[in-house]
Amino acid sequence: MRAALGSTRPLVVRTALVADPGDLLTRLPAAAPHAWIRHGEGLVAWGEAARVSVPPGPGRFDWARDWLSSVFAGAHVDDEAHAPGSGPVAFGSFTFDPASPGSVLVVPRTVLARRDGRAWLTTIGEGRLDEITAPRDPGRISYGDGSLTAPEWEHAVAQAARRIRSGRLEKAVLARDLTAVAEHPIDVRVLLSRLAGRFPECYTFSCAGLVGATPELLVRRTGETVESLVLAGTTPRGTGPADDAARGAALFASAKDRREHACAIDSVRRTLAPLCAELKIPEEPELLVLPNVQHLASPVTGHLSAGLSVLDVVAALHPTAAVGGTPTRTALQVIRELEGMDRAGYAGPVGWIDSRGDGEWGIALRCAQIEGAHARLFAGCGIMGDSDPAAELAEAQAKFRVMQYALEG
Repeated sequence: MRAALGSTRPLVVRTALVADPGDLLTRLPAAAPHAWIRHGEGLVAWGEAARVSVPPGPGRFDWARDWLSSVFAGAHVDDEAHAPGSGPVAFGSFTFDPASPGSVLVVPRTVLARRDGRAWLTTIGEGRLDEITAPRDPGRISYGDGSLTAPEWEHAVAQAARRIRSGRLEKAVLARDLTAVAEHPIDVRVLLSRLAGRFPECYTFSCAGLVGATPELLVRRTGETVESLVLAGTTPRGTGPADDAARGAALFASAKDRREHACAIDSVRRTLAPLCAELKIPEEPELLVLPNVQHLASPVTGHLSAGLSVLDVVAALHPTAAVGGTPTRTALQVIRELEGMDRAGYAGPVGWIDSRGDGEWGIALRCAQIEGAHARLFAGCGIMGDSDPAAELAEAQAKFRVMQYALEG
């Protein structure tokens, strides 16, 4: 199934350098905004020059790459910026499970971007600056259980830990969901503004109703350079500086969390090594301190083999051990058996790609799927053989607070 472009003629794309637009998120109209922002830089977009629902299945990334090639082929591009994210760009969100429907690619009609001290505006056809209306607060929020209650999810964690201790697998990541209903239809711009302001170190994103602020960069491609940030191992923030430091030190010394992190690093190493002429991975993780949690983090860089786009690397990396488990096939089967839900876009790749193959893709964590006044929130934890269900539930609740803050302010 392919999307109609509304015309058989090639895209006419114009990218012009513009004065600094200030806060990019304040330039978004209310209707279906797309965004990828970190520390105030990135891209915001609206309108649709092309859109497609990517068919589920093991070949979905190849299908998506071919569709994008057909859309970008023959485009008439006038590009003053000549930078990653200039010219025609597609935003995308892929479901975690390849068998699940819901993956989507959108080529916006208008993109406003800022990077490294320069800003530009890209329009396709009659792309325009739509009228900006004042964002509306969603009002009172009511929460309910998702697919599993808290005790049911703790039982699933205990089952996963038993299977790990039996030797069936080394690690499994289990997610849970919450439902939320707002007093008014949820304005995605409100969520984006709150997330970007509170979590500037994260990648605040919006694509096809999936909104969040992920700390985990799956891959960035700039020319032949690729970068990834591996996160695995988490602890909540402390009640004060001393408690915070103690929690960070305990996380760094935790055998369970260090094993979990090692699984994630090994997964990325095995995947990226065949794609790169050179790969650099630190020997020790560092602490990434966010407003709500601390993570063990390892930045990875590589020199990509010629001819591979960022989407090719996404296809190779997903799912990482950080969101699936080890070994991958067994962990995915355990997830399907124990979670009791379809993750949809949660823990799947989300991001953007331009016509040169450059782009940035994160793992859709700390996120919610928004539809009208309804939201479905997600959080997940890495389960090891010695995991404590109550502690894992507390970690998931800490991760839920990101989107609860975005909804409630």
